[in-house]
Amino acid sequence: MTVTKLNQILAVEKGVKASTQRAVSDAYHTVQKAPLLSGLSRTYQPIDDEGEQLPPESTRVQVKTEQVIADVAAALTRLFDVTATKDWTNALAKADVVVDGRTIVSGVPVTYLLFLEKQLVDLHTFISKLPTLDSAETWTFDDNAETWRTEPVKTTRTKKVPRNHVLAEATDKHPAQVQVFTEDVVVGYWTKTTFSGALPGRRVNELLARVQKLQDAVKYAREEANATAVEDQEVGDAVFRYLFA
Repeated sequence: MTVTKLNQILAVEKGVKASTQRAVSDAYHTVQKAPLLSGLSRTYQPIDDEGEQLPPESTRVQVKTEQVIADVAAALTRLFDVTATKDWTNALAKADVVVDGRTIVSGVPVTYLLFLEKQLVDLHTFISKLPTLDSAETWTFDDNAETWRTEPVKTTRTKKVPRNHVLAEATDKHPAQVQVFTEDVVVGYWTKTTFSGALPGRRVNELLARVQKLQDAVKYAREEANATAVEDQEVGDAVFRYLFA
């Protein structure tokens, strides 16, 4: 006896949905075409035997609404049964999420595993965009400020001071020739410490590795849950026997 697995039902569900949608759409358009539902039969009889004889005319009914209803019910019954089988099995299909031999979450329903997969994709994107510390600097964590900091760097502050350069001494006939220039003179010192709320690159890489491991574990768990054997559900026939009895 061949056992059908949940992943096989999932594989055919999309095709069943598409074919059912086409069948229902075609049926809807068909019953809107009044000429296809109409038929007639008429014969001609002259007043007397000498009158003109005309051949009978007839048009066959091409579409019978009850048959269209039956076709729609048959198509939808297949969809109802496939969907019921999937949903009934989804209620039973579970698996553990295991990372490096450690069970992170146990007995997770397959529908929640699908939710986790999508959320972890977004989380991976978020972490990959986290700001990181400038690798050109040396950083240490400041417990008091609860941020990262660099070692203090001391720099000078200078000020331009005018100076005179005597080109020629004064004489009794000529004044002294003096050239004015400026000179940078150290007047103080700056001590600069840089702080940052960003993360070390190694921390971001560590977080990314954890997310990727969890993503792999969730995918594996989903595959395991999707391997659950299904019990075919046949609800469509009961529904349409009631609707179109």
